[in-house]
Amino acid sequence: MQKYIIFKVTMFKKGTKIYSILKGKCPQCHEGDFFKHKFTFNPAKITTLHSNCPNCNLKYMMEPSFFYGAMYVNYGITVALSVAVFVIASVFFGLELLHSFLAIVIALIVLAPVNLRLSRILWINMFVGYKKDKKS
Repeated sequence: MQKYIIFKVTMFKKGTKIYSILKGKCPQCHEGDFFKHKFTFNPAKITTLHSNCPNCNLKYMMEPSFFYGAMYVNYGITVALSVAVFVIASVFFGLELLHSFLAIVIALIVLAPVNLRLSRILWINMFVGYKKDKKS
């Protein structure tokens, strides 16, 4: 039990990519917010980013159309989510094929804002690492 607690604490501490992803922080300094707005279902505010990190001034849009690559990450998340919902709907709830697909569509629509935000923060974390002494 104690090993699990130590693993959990070190896994989510500042300086790890998981910390940056789950908290929505700058991947370089882990201080500044990545998104301008907290989580919302407003389509205009879902993926609105700061142009630079408020703390370390990291330019988030490193090159033109940088976040187009996040579409591939979003695709992977969507496929994994669709498979999981299909298995749960058909195996555990015993739904027919049409109802299972309806459950997938509903889950994808409801979780679209989460997927969009998650794909962008995952994408930038693939290219930017944490620098402990990076302050403004």
